[in-house]
Amino acid sequence: MAITDRSFILGQGRTGVLLVHGLGGTPIEFKLVAKGLARNGFKVYCCQLAGHCGSTEDLIKTKWEDWYASVEESFEVLRKDCDTIVVGGLSMGAVLALHLAAKRPDEVHGLALYAPTLWYDGWAMPWYRFMLSLGMKTPFGRWIVRRFYNFVETEPYGIKDPTIRAVVVAAMQSGDSTLAGVLTTPGEAVIELYRLANVVKKELPQIDAPAFIVQAREDDLSSLRNTEYLQRHLGGLVDTLILDDSYHIVTVDRQRDLLIEGTVAFGMLLAGRMRMQEHSNEIVRPLSDAAKPAENAARSGPNAKGHTQGNT
Repeated sequence: MAITDRSFILGQGRTGVLLVHGLGGTPIEFKLVAKGLARNGFKVYCCQLAGHCGSTEDLIKTKWEDWYASVEESFEVLRKDCDTIVVGGLSMGAVLALHLAAKRPDEVHGLALYAPTLWYDGWAMPWYRFMLSLGMKTPFGRWIVRRFYNFVETEPYGIKDPTIRAVVVAAMQSGDSTLAGVLTTPGEAVIELYRLANVVKKELPQIDAPAFIVQAREDDLSSLRNTEYLQRHLGGLVDTLILDDSYHIVTVDRQRDLLIEGTVAFGMLLAGRMRMQEHSNEIVRPLSDAAKPAENAARSGPNAKGHTQGNT
């Protein structure tokens, strides 16, 4: 059965925002954020990753390189209409955004990283999560994780607000993965996230695009160590917003309005810088062109080398 594409675009404007959902997630994670950004003049593309919004088997058939290919394709869509582009994502989506910034340094103008997850170490993760990092070190370890490890989401499901949580859990338990993603993430997919993270960690020093990071202090899936690691290793400016009343899914939880406000301000600042840079280039170019006739006149004037002055 074919997977339905749940990607969507909202808003119009010359500043674009590409949002990438998390592992086992869905573009709907960004519905409220996308509406908020669109109201403020941004064109927002929430893309769907390969293998997602289908069955667990569909997810297992894909690798992180396939997920990244989806990001590249979506980025090209925004480039057609936007002068300034911010690339962001939730959880693993933030890691994919970082990889795009490393690969396209002159085209990604800013990064919006929501609950970035280089590794799972939040307070709600099971004690045996150490298997994930150990499993990456040897082929046998990876086989163990693939064979025996499944990440089954449990309370609080990344959401602190009980009302919002009830809606999301009902969607997850409905069996329709297009609504809230899969309830169980297979070990194969988690291994792919860790493979991606290992690549991105090596790329961080060369990523100089400004970054805006949003993470909850009480993140139940990935602790603040993830944000601290990015602050220390990214090559560009890093602005950070730490939320005090949310869990992992910051795009839908109680303080999503703060996330939207911060992203709007960040995007507007970048767009302003781009306009100033373009204006500066327009000024320099005419002045440079205007200088050429004067320079040519000087070369052909009475005192120019090789000129023979006539009799008076």
